[in-house]
Amino acid sequence: MHMVYNSDNFAVVQFVVAIDGEEPVGDDVVQRTRGGFEIVDKFARKELFLEGEMAEHFKLGVEALIQSEPGTDEIDAFLAGYTTLAHQPVVLH
Repeated sequence: MHMVYNSDNFAVVQFVVAIDGEEPVGDDVVQRTRGGFEIVDKFARKELFLEGEMAEHFKLGVEALIQSEPGTDEIDAFLAGYTTLAHQPVVLH
C-alpha cells in the first residue's frame, strides 16, 4: 500500500499485491503482480477501487497530468472525474 496523493478533498492509495508463483518472460523470471488504486472522496464520503484496464487508464492520466506540473486544484479536478463512479460509502471501523 502506497499513499499516492492526499489533499483536503481526496486521498489516493496504490495497492500492489504479488501473486503466488513466478512467470517466465524470455530469459528472465518476473513475479506477477496485481493491484489497483483506491480513490476516496472525503467530502462525499465515498470510495472507488480501480483495477485492470481502468487502473492502467488512471495511471496514464496521472502521468500525463504530472507532466504539466499541476497544482492541487488541477489534481482534485482530475480525481473528481473518477469519483462520479464512486458508490461505495466510506465506513470507519
